[in-house]
Amino acid sequence: MQLHISHSMRSITISSNNGFTDLMKIKIAARHISYRTIFHTILILAFLLPFVFILTALVTLEGVNKCSSIDCLGRRLGPKLLGRGDDSERYLTDFYTILDQVHSEEIPDDLELPDNFKQLVSEMKNNKYNAKTFALTLKGMMERSEREIRESKFQELMNKHFAATSIPKGIHCLSLRLTDEYSSNAHARKQLPSPELLPLLSDNSYHHFVVFTDNILAASVVVSSAVRSSLRPEKIVFHVITDKKTYAGMHSWFALNPISPSIVEVKGVHQFDWLTRDNIPVLEAMENHDGVRNYYHGNHVAGANRSATSPRLFASKLQARSPKYMSLLNHLRIYLPELFPNLDKVVFLDDDIVIQRDLSPLWDIDLGGRVNGAVETCKGEDPWVMGKRFKIYFNFSHPRVAESLDPEECAWAFGMNIFDLRAWRKTNIRETYHSWLKENLKSNLTLWRLGTLPPALIAFRGYVHPIDPSWHMLGLGYQNNTSIESVKKAAVIHYNGQSKPWLEIGYEHLRPFWSKYVNYSNEFVKNCHILE
Repeated sequence: MQLHISHSMRSITISSNNGFTDLMKIKIAARHISYRTIFHTILILAFLLPFVFILTALVTLEGVNKCSSIDCLGRRLGPKLLGRGDDSERYLTDFYTILDQVHSEEIPDDLELPDNFKQLVSEMKNNKYNAKTFALTLKGMMERSEREIRESKFQELMNKHFAATSIPKGIHCLSLRLTDEYSSNAHARKQLPSPELLPLLSDNSYHHFVVFTDNILAASVVVSSAVRSSLRPEKIVFHVITDKKTYAGMHSWFALNPISPSIVEVKGVHQFDWLTRDNIPVLEAMENHDGVRNYYHGNHVAGANRSATSPRLFASKLQARSPKYMSLLNHLRIYLPELFPNLDKVVFLDDDIVIQRDLSPLWDIDLGGRVNGAVETCKGEDPWVMGKRFKIYFNFSHPRVAESLDPEECAWAFGMNIFDLRAWRKTNIRETYHSWLKENLKSNLTLWRLGTLPPALIAFRGYVHPIDPSWHMLGLGYQNNTSIESVKKAAVIHYNGQSKPWLEIGYEHLRPFWSKYVNYSNEFVKNCHILE
């Protein structure tokens, strides 16, 4: 800031330091300067000088590039008024043009890419890269990183698939020890249920639950959670159906760990006289068909175009190739009316669920003459879990599928279903199921890929009664960001997917909802180091 008094004493000028801006100019009368005028001038200066001082300080502190004061505004507008642009803006415009060019170019095969950012900076200094070379090099490094990350993700999914289809050491140990106990301990072989309770197995005043499983630990959690969550456990009857190799161990567990006052029946597939491969040839074909065996047990990577497949889609395809989908136990649900000829209603449960609320109201739901009370999976906040329609499960490029089904038809969930067996017996659901299974085999699995749900979606068309979604929450086996509050509110939570809670790949924050029903004080569980 400068104060300038003319030689004639006729004017006083206050200007900024650069001299270009006059902040104040006072003219004084030519002939006579009175003391009153001088006094008033001094008062005005005394009032303005502090503001001028503050303005000057702001200019100094704000600098040239970041400023809002009047003086700094002049510095900004000055070059533009004189026709001179900002060089940094021109450099950015040129660099953006180069990036657009590089975006459409292929990376040269002979271009050597640095291994890391430090090496990139070093080579830039040594070789004096121009902007285009730098952009090409950076693009090459990013594309290489994307390929490596993608390959790692696919390898992770493969490893997870193998982990999901294997039997954990602890669970295998539990089955072996209980099977041995069955042969050596008479208590482990006692009749289930006791003879006086046998009539209750077909008593329709009780609530009958059915589970098909070869996993002893999982079955124990399903039964335990149902009994502990029930308001009337004395009205519960569980029918646990297993295969021949697991029967002895499964029987031992429930014989040695009764859940009184509830009732448990354990039966092996071999104990149903009519359930033979001769009577159900389509299931025999499922197990012996070369295409089926290669699909479920062959090389899961061969022939897969991973460059055109997203990791999420690849994961879905791997899950569809789980060997469990060709298991007889997985198809037995379609024979519920024949398995339980004297029962009117049953609740079917998968072995990877946990019951958190009393389920007795399910028996009071009016299905309106329909067979299957199920939660629809096309309506919900999470599109990955609750966005399932027929187009997800079926190959609509196949003429047979395209002419018979609607791709937008809503799907529903297996895992917790209330079945009206009386209404079921009046339908041709089983025959439709068999018919479509045969067609899929003849087409070399080109109608659909995923297990038992697709043929069931077809067979039960027109026989499904939607129930409230709060009865059955899905996705805990493949959805890491599942809402904990929603889990707590659900009547049944379902760990469908690869990340089962009894596996090491299970989600740690969701496992406690399942593991709290594991009897860790049990001798066999402790000795087999379950989930340690």
